[in-house]
Amino acid sequence: MRPFPDDLVQAQQEWNATYRQLAARPGRTELRRRLRRLSAQVLYHPYWQQRRPSPSAWRELRHLGDSAADVRRRLTG
Repeated sequence: MRPFPDDLVQAQQEWNATYRQLAARPGRTELRRRLRRLSAQVLYHPYWQQRRPSPSAWRELRHLGDSAADVRRRLTG
């Protein structure tokens, strides 16, 4: 498992949550704007300047974002 920076994982978690909200309520301008901002934050994070992102790195980051959100949802819901 790669040691992703906490702020990168947090941005991915927020991206996943925003994507789910937008899927549930399509057409929400504020959600689309937030998703674009978070996409840029994840894609242009300084972590990727040190190493080229591979498909497996993206998958791992997405999985970390999903698993943390699932855990939080289970604890609060």
